[in-house]
Amino acid sequence: MGNSILKIENITMQFGGVTAIKDLSFEVQKGQIYGLIGPNGAGKTTIFNIITGNLTPTSGFVIFENENITSTKPNKVVYKGIARTFQNIRLFKSMTVLENILIGFDAQANYSYFEAILRLPRFFKKEKEIRQKAYELMKIFGIEEFADTNATALSYGNQRKVEIARALATNPKLLLLDEPAAGMNPNETAELSDIIHKIKKDFDLTILLIEHDMKFVNAMCDQLTVLDYGAKIFEGKPADAIVDEKVISAYLGDFSHA
Repeated sequence: MGNSILKIENITMQFGGVTAIKDLSFEVQKGQIYGLIGPNGAGKTTIFNIITGNLTPTSGFVIFENENITSTKPNKVVYKGIARTFQNIRLFKSMTVLENILIGFDAQANYSYFEAILRLPRFFKKEKEIRQKAYELMKIFGIEEFADTNATALSYGNQRKVEIARALATNPKLLLLDEPAAGMNPNETAELSDIIHKIKKDFDLTILLIEHDMKFVNAMCDQLTVLDYGAKIFEGKPADAIVDEKVISAYLGDFSHA
């Protein structure tokens, strides 16, 4: 089935006597925008935390590009090519927009410690290249005018753009977006949809997306998995999900007007 980039294989996650994820398996193909959806508490963010190494599953495996990365440390997961955003935006409050995005380029700053301390020419050349790339990212998101503004002084929608831009700065192959449209108005959501499609194409990305807005999911996703109480209740196309009885029941009718 195509060219798999990510496989979740029989993942179970237990916290004490509570099972947050129950024997979950799904597969994301290279180049897809894949949705992971479900009601609050369904276990979606737990899966992101397992993929990124912030949690070790009770059982099961995370396979990325045919490599078992289960329990790999988060910083090494980033170096392998997986980046994420968070449900609650996490920006460095004391830093500008530019400074927040520059942090994402840390892995690409391949000068030595001594080159940085001694301020050798290679250090300045690389720093100039990285700053130029940061400005290019800001232009894609339309936030270059805020480069020297404190990141947390921006509107919610623009803060979300900064966070996604910072994730892109790590040069990922797989981008995990945790409710990117949360808190946005319809115009901001439509703009974000266009941006995500653009960066997917321009950066040759695969995207795994958590979202509650089903109109957004329908517009974005090629395929999706629906969770309820940590178990998979549906896998397939978004158009089929919104008429599936188990999915409708899990959302208590929330899909009926999507």
